[in-house]
Amino acid sequence: MLSYRHSFHAGNHADVLKHTVLSLIITALKEKEKPFFYLDTHAGAGRYQLSGEHAERTGEYLEGIARIWQQPDAPALLQPYFEAIEALNRGPALRYYPGSPLIARHLLREDDRLQLTELHSSDYPLLRNEFSKDKRARVDRADGYQQLKSKLPPLSRRGLVLIDPPYEMKSDYQAVVKGIQEGYKRFSTGIFALWYPVVLRQQIKHMLRDLEATGIRNILQIELAARPDSDQRGMTASGMIVINPPWKLADQMNTVLPWLHKKLVPAGTGHVAVNPIVPE
Repeated sequence: MLSYRHSFHAGNHADVLKHTVLSLIITALKEKEKPFFYLDTHAGAGRYQLSGEHAERTGEYLEGIARIWQQPDAPALLQPYFEAIEALNRGPALRYYPGSPLIARHLLREDDRLQLTELHSSDYPLLRNEFSKDKRARVDRADGYQQLKSKLPPLSRRGLVLIDPPYEMKSDYQAVVKGIQEGYKRFSTGIFALWYPVVLRQQIKHMLRDLEATGIRNILQIELAARPDSDQRGMTASGMIVINPPWKLADQMNTVLPWLHKKLVPAGTGHVAVNPIVPE
């Protein structure tokens, strides 16, 4: 199908959660000198213009990043995430929002490596152009799930795999579990971070049961909901499933999530959660 364009949703509350977790994981990986590998299976365009037609049409960023940007009481743990956004904007105004590839690019070191994959015919050229001068990065137009077979394990034997499909098709909820299984077989010491939307809670329950059934250990669930679960149209919440999370991540998210929820959801609806799904 490939009709999904993240430019309509860039900087919303789901992006805030996803990119907070991403930034904290990368920061943890940098605590060791040895280089690491970053694989983004559904990378998108990389950069999103918040004053552009797509972002203005939905205005989702106004209830996301705009609510926490330059807040004086922001937790220090958010600083790496904010620095990646500042690198694009060069001033107090929020003109651009970085997708996960640009957040990774800002935070990775000279010896670290990026593998970025995007299939969309409009987004792939934008992504390729964004990274044309970055020698650390390889950008491919390919099936992201296939990359979990062909690009793992990395030579460094250290790394983070971000799996962030658009969930245009119901089969994506099964495809992500199969993809993680394939990747984990090849790279069981790697960190796998899976983003998911909550549209129908039953889909997430099924996905988690399928993930538990793989036998993979050390799985953490992090979730932020703006509204209670509903059978109506639209995303009420989003979350991250992290396999082999850095040991500090759960405590860090327990510190950051209440602040994020308070700022992003002033009405106080919804919830936050940090749950170990499967122990080590």
